[in-house]
Formats: sequence, C-alpha cells, structure tokens
Amino acid sequence: MKPKFLPGAFFAAALLVPSVLSIEAASAATPPNVLIVAQSIDDIVSLDPAEGFELTTVQSFNSLYQRLVESNPTKPTELDPVLAESFEKGADNQSLTFAIRKDAKFASGNPVRPEDVIFSLGRAVKMGKTPVFILEQLGWGAATIDQFLTKVDDSHVKVSWPAKVGPSFALSILSAPVASIVDEKTVSAHITNNDFGNAWLHNASAGSGPYQLKAYTPGEALVFVINPTAPGGAPKIGSIIFKDVPDPAARRLLIEQGDADITRDLGADQVAALKGKPGVTVLSAPSAETDYLAFNAASSNPVTKNPALWEAARWLIDYKGIAEGLLKGQYTVHQTFLPSGFPGALDDNPFTLDVAKAKDILSKGGIPDGTTIKLSVINQPPFPDIAQAIQASFAQAGIKLVIDPKIGSEFYAQYRARSHEAALLFWIPDYFDAHSNASTFAFNPDDKAGTVAWRNGWVIPELSAKTQSAVEATDPAERAKIYGDLQKEVQTKSPILFLFQASSQIVLRSNVKGFVQGLDADQVYFQNVTK
Repeated sequence: MKPKFLPGAFFAAALLVPSVLSIEAASAATPPNVLIVAQSIDDIVSLDPAEGFELTTVQSFNSLYQRLVESNPTKPTELDPVLAESFEKGADNQSLTFAIRKDAKFASGNPVRPEDVIFSLGRAVKMGKTPVFILEQLGWGAATIDQFLTKVDDSHVKVSWPAKVGPSFALSILSAPVASIVDEKTVSAHITNNDFGNAWLHNASAGSGPYQLKAYTPGEALVFVINPTAPGGAPKIGSIIFKDVPDPAARRLLIEQGDADITRDLGADQVAALKGKPGVTVLSAPSAETDYLAFNAASSNPVTKNPALWEAARWLIDYKGIAEGLLKGQYTVHQTFLPSGFPGALDDNPFTLDVAKAKDILSKGGIPDGTTIKLSVINQPPFPDIAQAIQASFAQAGIKLVIDPKIGSEFYAQYRARSHEAALLFWIPDYFDAHSNASTFAFNPDDKAGTVAWRNGWVIPELSAKTQSAVEATDPAERAKIYGDLQKEVQTKSPILFLFQASSQIVLRSNVKGFVQGLDADQVYFQNVTK
C-alpha cells in the first residue's frame, strides 16, 4: 500500500517512496534534495509536543518546533536562547522575563508573540498529557497556570513559578520538548470539543522549527518539508521521509544498497557487519539512555509486589555477558538512574550474576520455584535479545519469564495504564539536570504522580520528600550528595533495576554530511545535513 502523501511540490519525493519500501529494489542513490531515514516509527502516539513522549516523536520535535531556550547541540549542559533573544532573572528568584526574538516566525508566517508562549505552556499544563509532570515540577497546575504567565509588552513575556526552585532549574525545565512553542492562531483554528487543538496536532505541526510536518501515515511514513521562514535559517535538505521499516534486517539492507540515507536501531551484529563496507559510515555518539527492568508492584500478580523478587532479580542478570557478548559494545553496564556524564552520577556496579544467592533470597521471601511472570518488551533491538538473555538466567533460579513483545505504541499504552507485570525498556532524560531522572524514578508520594515509580506501583512518600529537597537545595555540593543517596536507595531497594547505558550507533551513507546526534534523545539535528 502506498503512503497517502500530498501532491504539489512534494510530489517527486512521494513518488520515490515505493522504491524505498522494497528491500528487493535495485541499488540506487536517493534524490539529492530528499533525505530518506529508515527506522521503526510504530511507537508514535501523538506528534503534539504537549503529548508526544515516545522516542520517534521526541526525536522529531527539534525539527518541527523550538523552545525559548534549548541545550547546545555539542555542550548539552549549556542552554542557548532560541526563540528568546535574551532573558532576565527576576529579583524574587522565582521568575524569568524573556525577550522574544524579533525575526521569529512560525511556518505559517505568523510572528512568534508573547501570547504564543502563554498559550503553549498553558495548554500543555491544562491538557495534562504524559509529559506534563516535567512542567509540574515548577509548581504549575491546570487551575493556577494562567497566573504565572504574563505578557509584559509586545516583545516580552514573564514566566514565574511557585515551586521553591531557582531560575537555572526553571530554564532546564523550559528546554524540554514539552515546552515547545506552538502557533496559537493556527492551533486555535483547529480546536474541537475544547481539546486545545490536540486531535489536529496528532498529525500536523504548528511550529517554528526548520521543518514542518507534511504527512504522517501510521505504519508507512512520516514526512517533513522545509520551513523557509525558520528562525536561524532554512535547512539545506528540502524534505525528509522517515520510512517505517520495522525489521532491522530490512533497514540494514536499505542503507547498504543506498535506498536509505540514514538508519538507526540496528543490532550489534548488523552494525558490525556494516563497518568497513563501501559507501556507509557508522556514527557512534555518547547517549544518556539508560535501560532498566521494572516489576509492577500494582499488578495483579502478587509476586511482582514482593521485595524479595526485586532483590533476587538484581543477582539474576549477566550484566557483563550481555553488554560485552550480546550487545558487543553498544552498551555498557550501568546500575544507577543517573547516566554517566551527568553531574553527580554514580558509576559503581555492585551486582553480578549469582544464581545461588538469588535462589536463597527467593526461598526466604516465600517465592516458590516455577513462579511465572509476564515480561513486556518493545519489539525492537536490542530489547528482545536482552529479554531472552534475562529469561535464561531467571530460569536457573526457577523463575519463568514469559516474554510478551509489542510494537512501541501498544507497549507504551500498556505501560502507562500500569497493566504490565514486568517491563524492559529505556529512559532518556528530559532535560540536563539530575532532577530529570530523580523526579521520575524516586518520586511518587501518593501514587498519583504519573512517574516511572508510579507506573510500577512504588509508593515512596519519604523518598519523594528527599527528592524534592534535592531540587530545592541551592548549594551544588548539597544537591550532589542528596542525589548520590537517592541513587543508592533506588539501586538497592526499588522494583526498578538499572542495567545498561547506551551508545548511539547510527549508520549513514558516506555522502551524508552535517547530521548531529546529541547526548539526549531530542538532540537530533537535520538542518545542516547535505549529501
């Protein structure tokens, strides 16, 4: 079935797609002004930046939208003004006034105004979708957000917050994709049933990024075309087609043949086979991705509530064997929630495979031999392979893991509904501050937080209070100590087991230049790509 692309200037690129789809097509270079990216895009739930929180959507937002401030592509802990020309801290230490960039326009041609900032941040909070917890860390809520967003004049907007956090932390929050600025006039024209334009933005864009969304057909393709009015200048490639190719072997063949320009998420063996091949380049970049195994203490399976399972599981994983043998250097062992490279990250890895120790813990905890647990997993590399390795070592201790592979969108729907028993997946920080990970793995005071701790039924009022004290601390040394303590507690006592830290490996055709993959998931930059 052909993608339902739109006619007009994009017609030539649309005609190309059937040849890109076929892994049997003859080797041929892709058109010079079209970038073909072969990857799985089946995790997309929504392309609205106030809702999208999946890998593909987060990777898309820097192309479609801009924020007031964003992480520097090569120095991610530094924040650069983007839609803001400058900003000034308030004397109260709980506000920032932003000067809007004078030449900033949306893809519609509408100028970026203070009203757009107020609308964008307000709608994200009021909609209350998955990533809203990031903004809520400023103390914002649906009933009160309007009082914290103020138009100063036609070029200045004031953002304030009630939480006991300083301006530097607030800037980190405002650099997250959920704080992307949307075109109020365009979005408002598509509001139905008071949905803030959310249904329309599932398959459209209204941003100021270097590209705009032309078409999205689930299971087929996601298409970006150039935004000629983008602040900072138009991109060098006219359009991008993200072709949904769920099979990693097919992705490898497409890049090797020249029917794709970029591909990602190949298995370790596939990447190794491509190294040294003529016409392709393997890009390895540090990543803040950490992979973890979680047991749902709120599931109907009583075993997953038992802390003895959590403790024993830590000794039932062959961390080194998986990282070095199975994953061949794409991942390193990492057993804490802060990734290496983040301030305050702990790099100690106390757990190793010890089946005898695990069996003793299970026996004392009353968990019988033959216990069965369903393990949900995203059906993309490397997670099915990791799941099988874990399944084998758990079996040695009498725990039967039944692997339940799902496409991304189905997996996330189950996980967010807390209907899983156990899950194997990854986490990437939303902004460059230790609180980004601490607030999701060590915060769930009343089982209503919407965090990863909440998704796995881990109710932790005391630890949550400690997490809150860390973000409110003003002394860097004090903050670092608290985050160190939090990492230790989550590392040893939670239903969440941290396993590995990733290294991004992306395969490009050798003529593709200027692509940048930063440390975090949203730091994917196409605007300077040439070929």
